[in-house]
Amino acid sequence: MFLKTLVISTSAVGTVLYTQYAAFCKDNDNKTHHPGRIHPTTLWDDNWDFMKPDKEALKNLSDDEKAGKISKAVRNIYLVRHGQYEIGETEPQKRILTELGRHQAEVTGERIKDLLGEKITHVYISTYPRAMETGHIILKHLDKDVPVDYSELIREGAPIAPIPEPEFWKPEPWEFHRDGARIEAAFRNFIHRAHPAQTEESHDVVVCHGNVIRYFVCRALQNDPAGWLRLSLANCSVTHLVVKPNGNVTLRGLGEKGHLPPDMVTYN
Repeated sequence: MFLKTLVISTSAVGTVLYTQYAAFCKDNDNKTHHPGRIHPTTLWDDNWDFMKPDKEALKNLSDDEKAGKISKAVRNIYLVRHGQYEIGETEPQKRILTELGRHQAEVTGERIKDLLGEKITHVYISTYPRAMETGHIILKHLDKDVPVDYSELIREGAPIAPIPEPEFWKPEPWEFHRDGARIEAAFRNFIHRAHPAQTEESHDVVVCHGNVIRYFVCRALQNDPAGWLRLSLANCSVTHLVVKPNGNVTLRGLGEKGHLPPDMVTYN
């Protein structure tokens, strides 16, 4: 009897609280930044990479022709931040890895080898020295036949003015104007569903930079990209994105650093 009464009482309290909350939302429709407000999420755009086939266009095609237009494989993208580097240098070309940064890269290379083995499809490396050093150390641990490409698109930069504005970092507006288009182009180039010609699951490793990775994650999840600076990534951490054939995206791991001993974890 007591338990029955307790359940009824709990249910009644829940109903009252829900009614109060609904009234609160109605009264605060214009107060979009009220700390107690729960915002509805943005509807998911399933054609975010413009690779979703048009159903009408497929109607009159043969099965073979349809197969040539529909994505059918899963893409795994592992975004690796470079190791710790000489932070005192101001020129990007002089920002090389510290001794600890090289050690971090060695451990990360072993981790990627253990995690993926021969499954790696491609390795892409930013052309900044700290990323190239990290990538080359990682490559020593991988299959020598893995394809490798270098890209200036994934060099570090200021992708978009962050919200909230940070106190410790204030780039000039022209820096966002200069870097933003390039990093957005990098996202479109590297993050998308598989091309219809791809028939097997792929595993691409992209060695680049913290700002680039954080922006990629926000864009891939269709979250506000201005929130990229709210994410934190350790040096030589691994972020794992999965893009499915239907365009759905899963963040399977963000800034994973468990392969690094605690005394090797840095964020510079």
